Amino acid sequence: MHLKTYDNIDSLRELEHEWNELLERSYANRIFSTFEWQLTWLEAYRPDEIWVITCRDQQGKLIGIAPWFVEIRPDERVVRSIGCVDVTDYVDLIVDRNWIEPVLRLFAAQMIENHSRYDRVNLCNIPEGSPTLDHFAQHMGECGFTTELEFQEVCPVIELPDTWEGYLERLDKKNRHELRRKLRRAEGETQSLDWYIVGPEHDLQKELDAFLELMAASQPAKAAFLSDARNRAFFQSLTERTYARGWLQLDFLVADGVRVAAYYNFAYNGNIQVYNSGLLPSRYGQISPGIVLVAYNIRHAIEQGRHLFDFLRGNEEYKYRLGAKDTRIFKLKAQAAA
Repeated sequence: MHLKTYDNIDSLRELEHEWNELLERSYANRIFSTFEWQLTWLEAYRPDEIWVITCRDQQGKLIGIAPWFVEIRPDERVVRSIGCVDVTDYVDLIVDRNWIEPVLRLFAAQMIENHSRYDRVNLCNIPEGSPTLDHFAQHMGECGFTTELEFQEVCPVIELPDTWEGYLERLDKKNRHELRRKLRRAEGETQSLDWYIVGPEHDLQKELDAFLELMAASQPAKAAFLSDARNRAFFQSLTERTYARGWLQLDFLVADGVRVAAYYNFAYNGNIQVYNSGLLPSRYGQISPGIVLVAYNIRHAIEQGRHLFDFLRGNEEYKYRLGAKDTRIFKLKAQAAA
């Protein structure tokens, strides 16, 4: 097997046509590990040192990617995963399912051989069930690292049935009644109520601007987030790239001609990921626009034959009222033994 290290964005572009092909052959096949997402993050946030390692088989086929960077702090240097942590929900090593053991063993060996360039390892947002959590951690231990797996956060998900009625029946009686009541109230207390997904008939830039306005209005923390030019640049590029690939599902709830709620979702690999949202404060609050729109999103996902509705990180109560169950993500911490 052949290893190669990439240390700048321009050189990484040579992997564009192979990266996602490998991703589809791996256990890490989520939108956050696509070439488009990783490149967008690197361009927006410009980490201190890029450290991406690739592995190829004897025929030159790409079989592994370790998408890392080194964060240089005043008192230490930390290896992290590209995308970690604020704007990315899952990140992982990207390894062909048929090559997991040898590739992970080589990546662990590379870490120990290059330990002079960093002080410790902190790989975040690794989903439960990933080979990284057991196999890679084991190989790092064999190479002389001390390792620790730390629970990080939950990602509630809904496994979708075949029909909307089937979904409602899975909810407990109280939550089913409450959801139906909210939908009836919203549809009965407005002169007009509609929702739409942004498509080719819309001006993408205008729709993104409308979303960001709702996002900033919904919470002070989100307004503060969007006040950072890097975060706005990230959203701008991410929107353009994911829309071009058909992965973006940006949608709005419109009450009496006014956009009152919005969701910024991704439709990827048969699933829906709920990435962010916006809400018009106070006005139309009595119709629960956020819940109504997410219910429309769930129903649409079922009608489209999606398998999973993933709320991503956070244990907000409304997710469980809509039937979500927890999955977990972890940090892998490691340090070369003294």
